[in-house]
Formats: sequence, structure tokens, C-alpha cells
Amino acid sequence: MNAPEGNKHNHLSCFHCGLDVPSGSQYFTTIDGQPRQMCCPGCQAVAQVIADGGLENYYKHRTNEASSPEALSVTEQLKAEFELYNHASVQKHFVSELADGSKQATLVIEGITCAACVWLLEHHISSLEGVQLASVNLTNHRARVQWDDEQIKLSDIFLAMHSIGYQGHPYHPDKEEQLLEQETKRAMRRLGIAGVFTMQIMMLAVALYTGANGSLESNYENFIRWASLVLATPVVFYAARPFFQAAYRDLRTRHLTMDLPVSIAIGGAYTASIWATITASGEVYYDSVSMFTFFLLIGRFLEMKARHRTGKAGNALLNLLPASAILCTPDGEQIVAANELQQGDRILVKPGHTIPADGDIVQGSSSIDESALTGEYLPLTKREGDSVVGGTINVENPIHLTVTQVGASSQLSSIVRLLERAHEEKPKVARLADKVSGYFVSAVLIIAATVGLYWWQVDPGHAFWVTLSVLVVTCPCALSLATPTALTAATGTLRQHGLLITRGHVLESLAKATHIVFDKTGTLTEGNLSLQNTQTLAELTEQQCLEIAAALEAHSEHPIARAFHRASHATSIVPAEQLTNHVGQGLEGYINGQRFFIGKPQFASQYCDTPLDFNHAPDDQCQWLLLASETEPLAWFGLSDPARKQAAQVVQQLKRMGLEVQMLTGDSSAAVGHIAHQLKIDKVISGVSPAEKLQHIQQLQDDGAQLIMVGDGINDIPVLAGAQTSIAMGSATDLAKTNADAVLISGELMRLPQALKLARRTRANIRQNLSWALFYNLIALPLAAAGMIAPWMAAIGMSISSLVVVGNALRLTKLGRTDQVE
Repeated sequence: MNAPEGNKHNHLSCFHCGLDVPSGSQYFTTIDGQPRQMCCPGCQAVAQVIADGGLENYYKHRTNEASSPEALSVTEQLKAEFELYNHASVQKHFVSELADGSKQATLVIEGITCAACVWLLEHHISSLEGVQLASVNLTNHRARVQWDDEQIKLSDIFLAMHSIGYQGHPYHPDKEEQLLEQETKRAMRRLGIAGVFTMQIMMLAVALYTGANGSLESNYENFIRWASLVLATPVVFYAARPFFQAAYRDLRTRHLTMDLPVSIAIGGAYTASIWATITASGEVYYDSVSMFTFFLLIGRFLEMKARHRTGKAGNALLNLLPASAILCTPDGEQIVAANELQQGDRILVKPGHTIPADGDIVQGSSSIDESALTGEYLPLTKREGDSVVGGTINVENPIHLTVTQVGASSQLSSIVRLLERAHEEKPKVARLADKVSGYFVSAVLIIAATVGLYWWQVDPGHAFWVTLSVLVVTCPCALSLATPTALTAATGTLRQHGLLITRGHVLESLAKATHIVFDKTGTLTEGNLSLQNTQTLAELTEQQCLEIAAALEAHSEHPIARAFHRASHATSIVPAEQLTNHVGQGLEGYINGQRFFIGKPQFASQYCDTPLDFNHAPDDQCQWLLLASETEPLAWFGLSDPARKQAAQVVQQLKRMGLEVQMLTGDSSAAVGHIAHQLKIDKVISGVSPAEKLQHIQQLQDDGAQLIMVGDGINDIPVLAGAQTSIAMGSATDLAKTNADAVLISGELMRLPQALKLARRTRANIRQNLSWALFYNLIALPLAAAGMIAPWMAAIGMSISSLVVVGNALRLTKLGRTDQVE
């Protein structure tokens, strides 16, 4: 494909943004009568809006030389491009509308260097009229912005970010991958330039050091100084350029970040060295300047790679979905783009292929590999009627699916949104570190000025390099990295092992937990209740009673209801009407005009002449439900639900870790005591309503308990929302997952003690990082102020300090032996 005249991008570049087009990309927009290739749906949509609006000249203006009379100014060009993001057709790819009518978008921000940048962005964007929320993640440089579209437009938010020196982009996995790749290439180029020239300058510096006693002739000394100046100039003006750009931005916005003292140190030393070179007097610091820049870039490069690793892990979830799908139509099979699938479509998934959307199996059976989502490496057998999740892999046989959810409604998208919510929310320790980092920069500048003034009075010849050493050695890089790197590493590790953290405070809360409270059905038990026994109490037959129960339970997703779903499929039942769910009690509804109840015996028989309770149940071996009409009890249904595998082992492990384990359930049948005895849980509260559950955990928390609540049902939503830390099972309802602070996607209870152990390691890791950063500065600052540390030594020390923090945090990316459960 030929690029149009004036376009400087080659055929592998996106016509709109200029980024590389991923292999296999099939996004095109017709501009000036020719199909132009795009890198992602976002660019395709923006380009389509430009073309539909008759604004194709935008691309000519953009690519012409600035001297062209037709060229747009930078401000006009930016406004024109940003205003395109106000179109609904563009926003549909990255903007969602909330229930209250406000809009929300995830953006990728370029230019963030430290925690102070995050603070500046959040406060600046939040101050805009109409912006309801602005949360920026230091780790992956993403921002979540919520605004009222009636008061402020998205283009104004982009312009506001640009006005303080940051570039915003709509978040898209492919686009972000390219931005990360570009950032890596730029960082490697700067690091390479700094490294190569630093080595050359250091070799020349050796000659200056050895000739400091006067053995080096003046003409050779001047030559070495001028050669060092030539070699140091690319380091300062290219490799160190990001520091100066960020410092200029800080001065414009009147907000301090670590880039300001860094820039003062580099710029001051370089300027003083130039003066010394021209006048052939004094000392030169080219070696210190280049070495400081080189080691600082190394630290930032390693921090960047750790951040990219986390960003790519999140992108990998969305990228699990394939680009195409096999759509089954009356005319046969055809390959279509996966993002064009709609609810109700029938698709074919062949063995080895990735499932392109959430759906129900309508033909065939196979094993499904869900390891990418749950961390469980063993494939699960799925048959007709079972649901499968988009992004998982069909292992054995071809299967036909009916698509149930696509796009933002899919389970994969929900997981990604929950994961992003966790990264955006900051625990107290992270907020404290952000605040301390900002004050620390101010303190560094004040101390450096004070030290410089003192040495100027005592020994003017040493004042400059002592001040330079103070600025370099106290650079707060390690302090800024101490908390976010540890939290991000631990969060990513738990997600890979099947525990999705959706709130920022979870790791901190898990580490301090003293009590853990479990729901019973579907949490401590498998939730696969099966109907074991039916005993009729009236003239109706067992089959008739079963059909009534199946009609009442047909639309419920509670684990108890699932035991009757087979009967509803296997029989021709009359559908129930006016169904009412009495949470924690049971269901009522009308069948052929007659009112029926099913649930706890006290609830079901409340209108009968002879009310019943669990003491009237046939035995204590099952969980019994009562079916009744308004006049009489009709039948007992006995259900059984085995305890989850390893549940007893998990309970004992949690006890050994010092936690008090309790069971809190709405079930008051004899099955509660049986499960509690089997799992050796001493504290059991049974037969309680959702309100009573909430009251119980609030009382525990009022008494000082640091509590974790684990549940799965709709009746657990109030208690999940009210607990300090709540964990929903992977099989829980969507509403329960939304209200929980974490989701146990794998459904393996063994992940809970592992998570607690890792949370405690994370807390210790953060303390180690902060302690090291503060200890290093407390030791290094007096030594630098006393003139005992040269600038090049300060550069090495500062870089090593940052590397220690990042390296220590990366130890959390794997579960160590201490996290494994016996």
C-alpha cells in the first residue's frame, strides 16, 4: 500500500498516529479515496470521524513543514485532535457510561517519572470543574478519570494534562504495547549513549587524577578537558534530557519532584566544568556528570522494566481473546472478527483454539484450559449446557457455543476492570510515601543550599562539589519506588495464582487480619448441592412436588436452586409467576393461581395451620428444605453438599497462622454442625439473616477484630460490603464479586493462607524498602555534607539504593517457600 504524498510514515506505520502496525492487523479507513492502514480500533474510529466530517486535510496539515502557510499551529492541531475524542463513535472504544450518567475512561499517561508526578496529575485534573474522579497509577502510568459530560468535555481533560507537561492517550492494549516498546527503545538509546561516553570520559579522567600532582603538562590537561567536554555534551543534552524536561515542567507548575534536584546537579556540574575548561582553572566534573546520569538511567530503566512487566500482565488478559471467530450461519461457516460477535450468535471453536467470547455449549463436549484466568493448570471438562469464558482454550474436541456476553460485558473485561480498580486505589502506606516524597525534595534543596553556603564560608574551593554530592546522594528515587513496586509485584503474583485483588487496601488488611469468617454453602462446601431425598407430606405425588419446586427455583442462581435445575429441564413444568426472593429465607410464587413457598421450614410454613421447623425434619444427615402451600406443608427435600477439598487443611493452616476461624451461615439445619465438626471449626453462627450476618461482623470489628469475610451468594452481599476485607468465591454472583475486595477466581481455598503469607511478606518488604531508603539517606547525607563523598561516589550510591529497593520488591513476583502451604 502506498502512503499518500506528504505522509512520512511507511507502509508499516499507522496512518493516523504513526505507531507500528501489529502483524495481522486488519483495521483500515478510506481517506482521500485510498484505504489507509491503522494500528488499532481507536485510531480507526478517530480517522473515520475525520473522514466523515470532511476533515481529510488534517493529515496534510500535520505532515507539511511548519513553514507552510496552510500548516496548523501546535495549539490548534492539538485542540483539533483532542476534540475528536468528544465524538461518541470514538469514545465507545474506551469510554463507559456509569449509572448516574457520568462517563469514565482509562487513559495512558506519558511523562510520569515519580510519585510527585502522580500527585500533581491527580490534583490538577480533580480541580477541573466537572471532573468527579482522577486516579493515577504510578506503576503502569494509567489514569482512571470520571467526569460529567455536561460540564466538561474529554478534550478539555486531555488539554489540561498537556498544559502541565504530560501526554494522555486512550487506553488500548495494542496501543499501550507499542507505547511501552517505544519507551523501551528510547530508554535503551539514552542508556547506551550515557554508558559509552561515560567509559570514554572515565578513561580521560584517570589521566587527570594521576596528573593532579603537576606531572601532566598544561597543554595535555587542556586537551583532556576539552575532549571530556565534547564527550559529556551528548550525555547532558540527550541522555539526561528527560530530567531537564521534567524539571522545567515542575518549575512551571510550582510543584517539586525528584527531577529538580537531579537537573540542578547535572546542569550545575556541567556548567561549572565548562567555565573551568574555558578559563583553564578550577576543577571539572565531566566524569561525575556522566556517571551520575548513567547510573540514574540504569535505575530508571530497571524500574521501567518492572512497570512494563506489570502493564503487560494486565494487557495479556485482554489479549487472550483471539482476533477472529468461526461463525455458524444457515449458509455455512465463515470467519469473522471476534469483536463483531453479538449475543445469540452460534460459533464453532476447534481444538486448540481460544474461545472468542463468553457462551454456553450447545453441541459437543471438551476439556477447557482456564489456567490464564484461574491459575488452575488442569483442564476442566465442559458439556452441553455448561458455560465457558472467553479467553480460555478448547483442548480436546470441537464444540458449538451460543454467545452470551461480548465486549465490556464479558467476564474477562469484568476481571480487567476489577484489576484496574485495585491498582488505582492506594493503601495508607502508599499515600504516606507519596506525601513524604514531596516534602523530601524540598528538604533536599534546603539542605543542599545550607551546606553550600557553609562550605562557601569555610572552603570556597570545595563548596561546589560538596553541594553537588549532597544533591546527588539524597535523590529520593528509592523512597518513591519503595511502596508501589512491592504492592504491584505482590498483586500480580496473587492474580497469577488465582486470587484477583480488586481494592488497594487488601494486601495491607490481609497482613493485619486476626479473624476470618466463612459462609458455608458454596464457600466451605462445593456448592454442588444434589437432591438426595424427597418425602411428601400431602396428597401430591413426589413428581408433582418436584415440579412445583423446580418452577419456583427455575430463575434463581443460588447453589440450592441449582439442585432443582435438572428437574426443570427434564420435566414439562408450568412456569411460576410473581416470584419473590426472601433473601436468606426462601422463595414464594404463584403457579396456576395458587401460592407456594420453598425454603426454611419456618418461612415456608408460616401460613399453615401447623408451622414446622428443623426439628420436624426427617433426620439430621441432610440439609432439608420445606415446600408448602398457604394451607399445608407439601414435601421435605433433602440436599447434601460435601465440603471442599482441602477445606479442613486450610482451616487448620489459618489457625496455625494465628487467625480465629468462624462459620457464619443462614442455614440452620443439622448439616451445619456436620460440616463444622468435619472441618474442626469451633465458632459457628447458624440460621442468621443477611442483616444478622452484617450485625455480627460489625460487632467483631467494633471489638477490634481485623476481619476477612469469605462468601459467594446474593445473601452475602451486605456482609461482604460491610467487612473490612471481603473475598468472593469465583463461582459467586456478579453482584457479590463487585462488592468484594478480592475474588478467588480459582475457587481453591488453599490460596487464602498463601495470600495471607504473601501479604505479610509484602508488608515486611515495604518496611524494608522504606527503612533502607531512609537509612541510606541518613548515613549518606552527613558524609556528603562533610565532604567525604565525591560526586561520582554519590551517583553510584544513589543508583545502588534504587536498585536495592526494586530488586527487593521483585522478590514478591514468586511465591516463596514460606508462602507454600503444607
